[in-house]
Amino acid sequence: MKYLHTMIRVRDLDANLRFFCEGLGLRELRRMDNEAGRYTLVFLAADETPDAQMELTYNWPAEDGSTEDYGNARNFGHLAFRVDDIYATCAHLQSMGYTIHRPPRDGHMAFVKSPDQISVELLQDGHLAPAEPWASMSNTGTW
Repeated sequence: MKYLHTMIRVRDLDANLRFFCEGLGLRELRRMDNEAGRYTLVFLAADETPDAQMELTYNWPAEDGSTEDYGNARNFGHLAFRVDDIYATCAHLQSMGYTIHRPPRDGHMAFVKSPDQISVELLQDGHLAPAEPWASMSNTGTW
């Protein structure tokens, strides 16, 4: 058996590509537009783990302009990525306008959400000493 990918549905493909590619550093491996099915699939991966892929599924608006409502289900859980410097990664994401919902107070773990409210766990490769402003930050919202 071989793990292939995790799929998440997204409402705004460009916003999610900005978050996952520009924000987290994933790269687009391939893209497929399906005219008949009215959807786009984009496969992303981290350079260190190209076989552990994430599929972004964008269902095109209906001909009347309506879109699917995916709700706010928390049954998915989260995606997790190991990072080289959790403080730099969180600062970079903040500078792009994303909220760090669970700051890396312990120098090891943080949570942020994608534009479609997918929880993303960031785990430090090893541990960093607690540092400000992160050590004093409170959680924001849900993660």
